[in-house]
Amino acid sequence: MHLRLAGMDDLTQLKTVYKKIIGKMNREHIQIWDEVYPCAFFEEDIKKGRLYLLTRGRDIMASFALCPSNSGGAHLKWEDPRGKALYLDRFGVNVDCMRQGVGSAALRYAMALAREMDADFLRLLVVDVNLPAIRLYEKNGFCRAGGIYEESFDDVVLREYGYESGLSQSR
Repeated sequence: MHLRLAGMDDLTQLKTVYKKIIGKMNREHIQIWDEVYPCAFFEEDIKKGRLYLLTRGRDIMASFALCPSNSGGAHLKWEDPRGKALYLDRFGVNVDCMRQGVGSAALRYAMALAREMDADFLRLLVVDVNLPAIRLYEKNGFCRAGGIYEESFDDVVLREYGYESGLSQSR
């Protein structure tokens, strides 16, 4: 596996990978992503140099963005709200690579990158019905923050939990 920044030439394959992820989530009644999110944000993430790909050969196995903020972050009770944090966004694992340790590997890479960027914490928000993702985060040492962030889109309200992992140099 190789970690690298995404480029504009990755967009077509990346969107194909995420459409399959969205299809799988919908079949499992985890209807939180759609034709707009997260795919509409990839181009901006690439331009800002914050979208990473975990690849094997030419195949995208997983992807994530490391962002300096998240609109829901201020609504949760973090371990140290003043500590420098990066937010893991748009995290996805290719459906052809699931149950192979790729998600855990991608999280380890994300934590290492955040540590290199002098972050004290890697944080994320996850919708309460996304139990597979919650299990993955907890299995990899992420702890749930206090509170729930409710985000509204038209007539839909998503209830999101915050999770974080401390990135002390001793880890």
